[in-house]
Amino acid sequence: MEESKNQEVEIPQVEEIIPESWKSNEIDKLASALAKAQTLMDGAQKTSTNPFFNSGYADLHTCIKSSFPALNKHGLSIVQGNEVISGAVCVTTTLLHESGQWLRSKLKVPMAKIDAQGVGSAITYGRRYGLAAMAGIAQKDDDGNSISKATAGKNPRSAVDRDNAQQQLR
Repeated sequence: MEESKNQEVEIPQVEEIIPESWKSNEIDKLASALAKAQTLMDGAQKTSTNPFFNSGYADLHTCIKSSFPALNKHGLSIVQGNEVISGAVCVTTTLLHESGQWLRSKLKVPMAKIDAQGVGSAITYGRRYGLAAMAGIAQKDDDGNSISKATAGKNPRSAVDRDNAQQQLR
């Protein structure tokens, strides 16, 4: 007993205690569930418009609607957190499985403005891209119909080639 009082205890640095990790030790159950969930996901429709670029995009709500039902059906969930760091927001997306297995990804998003609007925009942007990447969903066009209509009469061969390419990718 006296001997244990005199022993020096080495206290490791925090970095040595908790190394940054991107996944749990095992991910077999998570991988299987994610593969099953992804067969049910169809991509996120471009339902919002970016007025600065006059283009469509899938907003965060659409990405959530496109992925959560399939993920949840197979015991998967998403948790997202954020941290503001000098001029940027770091969004962490964690994919959790009911078994306790998990995958994590971080995305650093620069803020356009250093104010509440800038922080909120960067967080939303990071969450949308983090979720889409983790779930494996992409922004879904309307099968090229808008492109085909826009090019109709201008160069019909390019629209046909594009439609054939899309069919081959399916």
